[in-house]
Amino acid sequence: VQLQASGGGLVQAGGSLRLSCAASGRTITSDVVAWFRQAPGKEREFVAGISWNGRSASYADSVKGRFTISKNNAQNTVHLQMNSLKPEDTAVYYCAVDRLRAGISEDVNEYDYWGQGTLVTVSS
Repeated sequence: VQLQASGGGLVQAGGSLRLSCAASGRTITSDVVAWFRQAPGKEREFVAGISWNGRSASYADSVKGRFTISKNNAQNTVHLQMNSLKPEDTAVYYCAVDRLRAGISEDVNEYDYWGQGTLVTVSS
C-alpha cells in the first residue's frame, strides 16, 4: 500500500490544520492507521491511532482534547484534525498502517507501511 500524507503548513499558535492520509494500492479497511510525528533532533513519536473500523481511537497525552483522528474506509483515507496548535506541535507528521491488527499500537516498529510525511510548523 502507498500512503500519501498532505495538509501540513505554517499556522500560528492556537490555529488549526487538518491532515489527510490517502491510501492506494490496497484498501486499509482491515488495518489500524496511526499518525506519528518527528521533530528535529527527536525520535519519532506516536500521536494518534484509529482501529480498523474507526470505532476506537488512542491519543498521546500531549494531544488529547486537541486532536481528533477519523477514518473513512469508503474513501480509503484517514484524517487528523488538529486544533489549538502549539509551537511544540511543530514536526513532520507521518501516517502509518499496521496491517490486520486488532489493537492500536504506539510502537513505531509495529507499523508496516509509512507515508512520506507532511511538515507542520506552528509559530508563537
